[in-house]
Amino acid sequence: MKLKKIKYPFLSKEVEIYERENGHKIVLAHKEGGLINLSTWVRTGSINENDCNNGISHFIEHLMFKGTHKHPAGEFDRMMESRGGIVNAATWKDYTFFYITLPKGENNENFKLALELHADMMIDPVFPPDEIGAPFDLNDKNIGVKRERHVVIEETRMREDQPWTKVYNACNNAMYTSHPYKRDVIGTPQIISQVTRDEIVDYYNKFYTPNNMTTIVVGDFDHEKVLNKIVELFDFGNRAQCPETVYDIDKPTQETKYVENKACINSAFLMFGYLGVPAKDIKNCILLDMISIILGEGASSRLYQNLVEKQPEPIFTVIDSEHYIFRDGSNFFIQANFIPDKKDIAVDLVKKEIEAVKTTITEEELNKAKKKIKSRFASNAETVSDIGETIGYYMTVCNDLALVTDYLDIVNHVTVADLEDAAKRYLNINNAVISVLLPE
Repeated sequence: MKLKKIKYPFLSKEVEIYERENGHKIVLAHKEGGLINLSTWVRTGSINENDCNNGISHFIEHLMFKGTHKHPAGEFDRMMESRGGIVNAATWKDYTFFYITLPKGENNENFKLALELHADMMIDPVFPPDEIGAPFDLNDKNIGVKRERHVVIEETRMREDQPWTKVYNACNNAMYTSHPYKRDVIGTPQIISQVTRDEIVDYYNKFYTPNNMTTIVVGDFDHEKVLNKIVELFDFGNRAQCPETVYDIDKPTQETKYVENKACINSAFLMFGYLGVPAKDIKNCILLDMISIILGEGASSRLYQNLVEKQPEPIFTVIDSEHYIFRDGSNFFIQANFIPDKKDIAVDLVKKEIEAVKTTITEEELNKAKKKIKSRFASNAETVSDIGETIGYYMTVCNDLALVTDYLDIVNHVTVADLEDAAKRYLNINNAVISVLLPE
């Protein structure tokens, strides 16, 4: 078993990364206290889906809690929650992860049980047909007993009715031509209503493989004992490895794309979207994060001050920016809620703010962004849950936890010229997709 040690910022001991012969990675991080965070990250999400099974990763996330050969549906949650555990999971474009945070208990009894149950769930889900629910016609009103399939469909329908989701999906879809990132993680009611148990099992077997999983433990524990126990419990048998899949990332549009839709709403929404850089390009990811802070994070940001607070007449009610980082390339968004009959003015005002940030960043804005981004980085090392999630992100999305060691040094050396140069390179209006949602 290969061992690599990383000097993780703010932790008193080096983080240990073990890679087994089958490719399964185990990360052990020391954090004093009585809480333990245990998680397994699977390198699959909507990135591995197609137009026929979009949403299956998220559906499987739900179904993983529906029992194993040892434990029936519901037992895992009851046993953990009765011991003060927080149990949950999440699916995104590049990953799906499952976690437990709980008091380790007297003589580590809670932790031992959590590890056994977690490994059992990851290795031996049974996907019971009666828990999944049979495929059905969405137009059929006489379905009978509803199961997890219907829970997920209700989630998709709730999101479909949200204006922010509509404007985001239209923007995101137009930013890509072929890359799987163009699809919504949650899928569609049509696909979820029809996906079969065989398709679910095949997808699980293909992607829930040792070389596609990283198991992380954060807390105060005996590393050797825990390592040996994880190796024992995560017995993959002869499970085949997941093949490495490389997707060609789309290039940014070379002329501004404008997409306009209408919905049964009272106000209007817009989103500017730009393609950024891969997660491993940590310096440029940091630069785009800092530009996002300066442009649109909080009431003191440029967008809020200039377009909400200081506007002579009301146009915007909400405006901010986001930078989402993915394995194959990030997304930079500016999003706003505005008065419908001010559409042209609203779009032009946002364009002017984006252009201005390329040449007018001040030292004060730079230092404020540095302070904020360093504070956020430090806060992510305060709890076992935050540390586990940060390690999972670097291991799964960046495929390199060592990048975390360079983070603060890169931030400290960023200059105004660096930020303005990044804004010019990545926020060119010709590379923008503008999505607008107006009242019908």
